[in-house]
Amino acid sequence: MTDNILLSLQGLTKRYPGVVANNNISLDIFKGEVHTLIGENGAGKSTLIKALSGAVIPDEGTICWEGKEFSHMTPKGSKELGIEIVYQELCLVEALSIAENICLGEVDGVFVDYKSQIKIADNVFREMGIKIDPRKKVGDLTTAKQQLVEIAKAISKGVKLLVLDEPTAPLTSEEIDNLFLIIEKLKKQGVSIIYISHRMDEVFRVSDRITVLRDGEVVKTLNANEVERESLIKLMVDRDLKETFPERTYQSDENMLEIKNLTGNSNYDINLYVKKGEIVGLGGLLGAGRTELARMIYGVDLKKSGQVFIEGKEVNITSPRSGIAHHIGFIPEDRKHQGVLLTFGIDWNITISILKKLSPKGFMGFKKMSNVVEEYISKLLIAAPAPDVRVECLSGGNQQKVVIAKALTTESKLIIFDEPTRGIDVGAKQEIYRLMADLVNEGKSILLISSDMEELLGMSDRIYVLADGCIAGEIDGKEASQVKIMHIISDAMEKKSKLRKEAV
Repeated sequence: MTDNILLSLQGLTKRYPGVVANNNISLDIFKGEVHTLIGENGAGKSTLIKALSGAVIPDEGTICWEGKEFSHMTPKGSKELGIEIVYQELCLVEALSIAENICLGEVDGVFVDYKSQIKIADNVFREMGIKIDPRKKVGDLTTAKQQLVEIAKAISKGVKLLVLDEPTAPLTSEEIDNLFLIIEKLKKQGVSIIYISHRMDEVFRVSDRITVLRDGEVVKTLNANEVERESLIKLMVDRDLKETFPERTYQSDENMLEIKNLTGNSNYDINLYVKKGEIVGLGGLLGAGRTELARMIYGVDLKKSGQVFIEGKEVNITSPRSGIAHHIGFIPEDRKHQGVLLTFGIDWNITISILKKLSPKGFMGFKKMSNVVEEYISKLLIAAPAPDVRVECLSGGNQQKVVIAKALTTESKLIIFDEPTRGIDVGAKQEIYRLMADLVNEGKSILLISSDMEELLGMSDRIYVLADGCIAGEIDGKEASQVKIMHIISDAMEKKSKLRKEAV
């Protein structure tokens, strides 16, 4: 079996002030296997892969690559060995073409042979079994296609170990299927893959072996076909998780939100309502218009026509400030770019929307600010050493709680959650779900957008299904299923296709 080991980590340890990110980690990666790393945010996964890339130098331990021992990697040396990492935050130059991105850093001499770059890109895409024009500018691609470009870039470098960090977060189910086909092809070619994901269904679908990390240490390595979901979660969190989706008790016949014939921002003739104390889900494929609808309700984008009612009163929301004034909160899908100021402290992020309220006479009321921040850190169980810690230092789950806290400080009655648990671990998901249940039990209302079908079905009282910017159907939460949702989408797409043919 030793001949089959590509990478062996022995006693890898990395310390930061006040925390041990990796503690005596030892594991082997076999040639041609998919080895999944799972664990809660803060378990040590990111530090481990940064050690492989040379971005982090371990304090102790060794990295053994194909029998050769290293005390640490360098970015250049790691790539020369054949280690390539596709991070959650893609590292592409949007102004350049696909071919230029794939061949970036490979130019010899002064002149760039663009024809050769296109040929290299074409060959890689052919090998991957996908069709993309390498002349296209990367900035014009969807996130899913950009991710394929990142993988193509890695393959073009003669990759031996490919690390995929939460690769399916922005993908549709069809795109995920395509990614798994590519992974299978790479495995057959002898490429090893370290796969990092919080999605349990994917973990079992793609993995040969699974290593569980907790508090910077290896808990256990198991064969994927010899372990069940619940026992794996128990190993990750070291505690029993109660009912995945908490019970909710509040009920009301009063509408918090009602929308009539709303059109604009790629949505057409939208009619829906959300009652007080209700969670209403928005289902649909990527590009169906769910986020576009949310942005229009909140005031980020303007409507062309239609009516919006909050608690029975018609309102004209023309900006996020206007949305906040009408007690609407918005938790955007991209928390790092749209939800928080990463280099600012937790305190400023939580209170940024109510600074005027905290300084009525023009002077900052730091005592008031401190009281508000302490209240929400306690209420939302935000794990941080101090209120002024920069948000970029927090785990994904705690960053999301800061975004939620920011919305709650404005006394929001309707809160839009757009992909609320994307990229966060199973334990943090439980806490977000508990918080959502607490909010609706207080009489607040939630509009939930989620591509996680289990989450959408488990948390929604009712679900509106969108297709091509229109509402294609509505399902009661108790009767909803993935099959029913997909049937509604399929019927809507087929109907639209017939109308187009008739128009021609």
